[in-house]
Amino acid sequence: MFLANTHSDHGKPLDPADAETLGLAAATEVERFLSHRPNHAETPLRHLGALAAALGLGAIHIKDEGFRLGLGSFKALGGSYAVIRLVLEAAARRLERPVDIAELHTPAVREIAARMTFACATDGNHGRSVAQGAELVGARAAIFVHSGVSANRVAAIARFGAEMIRVEGNYDESVAEATRVAAEKGWTTVSDTSWPGYERIPGLVMQGYTAIVREALRQLEQPPTHVFVQAGVGGIAAAVAGHLAVALGETRPTFVVVDPARAACLYETAKAGHPVKVAHGEPTVMAMLECYEPSLVAWRVLSRAADGFMTVDEDEAVAVMNRLAHPAGNDPAIMAGESGGVGLAGLIQAAGDPAARARLGLDAASRIFLINTEGATDPERYAQLVPGAPRPSN
Repeated sequence: MFLANTHSDHGKPLDPADAETLGLAAATEVERFLSHRPNHAETPLRHLGALAAALGLGAIHIKDEGFRLGLGSFKALGGSYAVIRLVLEAAARRLERPVDIAELHTPAVREIAARMTFACATDGNHGRSVAQGAELVGARAAIFVHSGVSANRVAAIARFGAEMIRVEGNYDESVAEATRVAAEKGWTTVSDTSWPGYERIPGLVMQGYTAIVREALRQLEQPPTHVFVQAGVGGIAAAVAGHLAVALGETRPTFVVVDPARAACLYETAKAGHPVKVAHGEPTVMAMLECYEPSLVAWRVLSRAADGFMTVDEDEAVAVMNRLAHPAGNDPAIMAGESGGVGLAGLIQAAGDPAARARLGLDAASRIFLINTEGATDPERYAQLVPGAPRPSN
């Protein structure tokens, strides 16, 4: 189901604060920080020529974040980056001078970090990033997980030394509990969603994601004409759309946000023209996107920079996992987790719908950019949903 963005802010320049957060100078700083990470490497960009031909499109490229910083997800770029930034800022206040990333592992900065605890709620991947960042700087991490987070994902976070705290209910309820406990104990909340009065740290998380776009624009021979990106609270979609709007200006691509039908908070928000919290119903297989209320910062960006919103069903998400694992022609096999291929699922749906195809201008000259946002971050679940695929090792 496709919905064109008819919001009154659509097409306007980003809010100045958002343009600064997601702009060129900020993205350059993110990449400078990454250069100090020992396991940093640009993630591969895959070309799906056979699939593009089958859909009547010019080209499809997919950025494979399953290889990001050893965590298997784009989230590795956000939470850990915010943790590092916050430690350096705390050190600058204590030492009363600027403190650079090159000083991160000095005794003075480590001593300050050791007194800090970073808390967040997670479906799995964001918590891994925050926990990894805390371990990297020598701080503590307290990670809140709701009842739907699998034991495999909990174990993957705990291996970084984080304190794991189970919360009854869904993701949004775990966010509320993490915020409450952190305030009570004096911990620093590093959330990937935002609400009134809490925007800067989620903005830093989104800022970390701009590295994906910077790398992709270098790797592509030509900028894309269309981008389809999946959304939970909207952070990754807003980071990509916002940076493209700043970097490419009037030549920016058509941008489509793809939601799970069972957790379509951004789709419903776009329909209403203001943030909407959707009812919690049957869980979605797209576990990393099971969010029922959008991030305010993300919506502010997407209300201006997104051209359309759409939803995909459960069977479409599973079908695209299998299509990526068992590709046609000479296309490379890609290991995509339950949420990883949702942008592609949206593209396939739109390309097969004459009305949506015409509205978006999808044709044989279209150059599509997608992001595989996660590899098989829950190996057992992946093996169940993708029969015959090689068993993942991460």
